[in-house]
Amino acid sequence: MDDILQRLRQHIIDGTPELAGQAAREALSHGIEPLDAINLGCTPGMAQVGEQFGCHQMFLPDVMAASEAMKLAVSVLEPEMRKRGDHRRMLGTIVLGTVQGDIHEIGKSLVAIMLSANGFAVHDLGVSVPTESFVAKAREFNADIVGVSALLTTTMIFQKSVVEALDAAGLRPRIKVVVGGAPINRQWAAEIGADGYAKDAMSAVTLAKALVQNRIEASRAT
Repeated sequence: MDDILQRLRQHIIDGTPELAGQAAREALSHGIEPLDAINLGCTPGMAQVGEQFGCHQMFLPDVMAASEAMKLAVSVLEPEMRKRGDHRRMLGTIVLGTVQGDIHEIGKSLVAIMLSANGFAVHDLGVSVPTESFVAKAREFNADIVGVSALLTTTMIFQKSVVEALDAAGLRPRIKVVVGGAPINRQWAAEIGADGYAKDAMSAVTLAKALVQNRIEASRAT
């Protein structure tokens, strides 16, 4: 059975959706638990894609293809999970979007892909998202983290607006705010009161995991 999971991982790394779906169906037919197929096949495959992307051994089209392969495999496995009453344990819930007036999407979408592949429930609000929508959706989905992207120096000020609006709504410090984008740096994140800065998709995953873990440890200490 390990060879089936290995093939599933490899088909995701290779970005071959049909073969990934076939491997997922084969896993079920051989009695592999669907949750195990996701946790031991799909997720490690996407994690390796992320690592290779971070090392410039893979590029954006490769990541997008791998994402499609994972989506197809999971779409095969999830109906069987529901039948058995199984649920994927999510590390946390993230609301993500590009700020108002900014229509850049590729970087933000890549972050969403990698967060989802690493066990987060991600609600991608898209581009040119009004400040009030970040607040409303953070409340609606009971988010742990709000990710705010800006690719223009003229729109990055809206990241500050999101932080202030979440503060005004009484949603912080429970909800953490992470910012990113080409003109963004740690100094800006600290200046506007954000909880963290991510320079790329993999650092966003690392940061999100750390923020969730810190929250868990803080709740245990109280």
